Amino acid sequence: TSNVARFVDALIDGDVLKASDIYKNLSGIYPIYITRDLTHAKKWVHEQTKGKKLRHGLIASSNGRRLRADGIWIESKCKPEKWFLGERDDIRSSYFMEEAASEFEIQGLEIDYAVVGWDADYRYVDGKFEYFKPSGSRWLSINQEDKKRYLKNAYRVLLTRAREGFVIFVPRGDNSDATRQYKFYDDLWQYLINIGIEEL
Repeated sequence: TSNVARFVDALIDGDVLKASDIYKNLSGIYPIYITRDLTHAKKWVHEQTKGKKLRHGLIASSNGRRLRADGIWIESKCKPEKWFLGERDDIRSSYFMEEAASEFEIQGLEIDYAVVGWDADYRYVDGKFEYFKPSGSRWLSINQEDKKRYLKNAYRVLLTRAREGFVIFVPRGDNSDATRQYKFYDDLWQYLINIGIEEL
């Protein structure tokens, strides 16, 4: 719906008040949740489509390479035709949620319910979003405006692919790993909580 698109725009713009207002209006109509437990997220979307002709799947940013530590290996490319069209018993299909589709595979297409993995590439820092790309064993700041717009749009695409509802998975992080510091994810989590998004 247009309200979902407006909510996503406010969310990725960092507009807490606007996102919060729109989210309240979506309550009971279009479910949006957050969680730090990927297994829980997968179980929820599976339950929404069980016994129905509805499709669910796992999606994440093509830059979200540190989600791999939590079981979302975005660098392992899915085959879009199998992912989108495979039946429930096809391990390559979106239903298994073993392969994630990035903004490249899913742009212009939709599924019914989605788990959206949110990595530290689009990071909430001191009240605003900052932009990063993975490089070896560290994150590099993105400073070029066109690349910033591209990354922001990648999250807009990911957060608007589900027709019926979605859950955002935010990793807990690991302070023993310089690429997965708690603060990279905790600040985003708090931002989503401040908007009022319900925890699954």
